[in-house]
Amino acid sequence: MTTQPTTAEPALTSAVRQQVLVLYLNNSSLDSGVIGWARYDGTGATSPTAGDGDEPPYATGVAALLDGWRLFQASQLIPPYPGHEYDVSFLKHEFLFEKLVNTATATGPA
Repeated sequence: MTTQPTTAEPALTSAVRQQVLVLYLNNSSLDSGVIGWARYDGTGATSPTAGDGDEPPYATGVAALLDGWRLFQASQLIPPYPGHEYDVSFLKHEFLFEKLVNTATATGPA
C-alpha cells in the first residue's frame, strides 16, 4: 500500500549563480592592502557600481579568502622594462575572486 502526501510540497529549482570580486592590491602579496576594487553580482540580488563606496569591501586579499571568496586568478608578474620602473599605467596586482550562490526558488506545488 502506498500513501500519498496530504499537502503538496513546493518543487525547488536550483540555480547556482556567480558573484565576482576584483581586488587590486598594493603589491603581489595577498596580504597587502587593497587599493581598488569592483564587484559583480550574477544573482541579481544587488547591482553594485564602480565608485559606490569609499571603503574597500576587504582590507586585504586574505580577508576575502577568510570570508569564503575563492581566488581563481591572479595577475602575471611582469617586471618593468628597464628605465620605465616609475611609469604610471594600469593597476598591476589584480586578483579575481568568486562565490557560488545557490538561488533556489520555490516553483509551486510538485
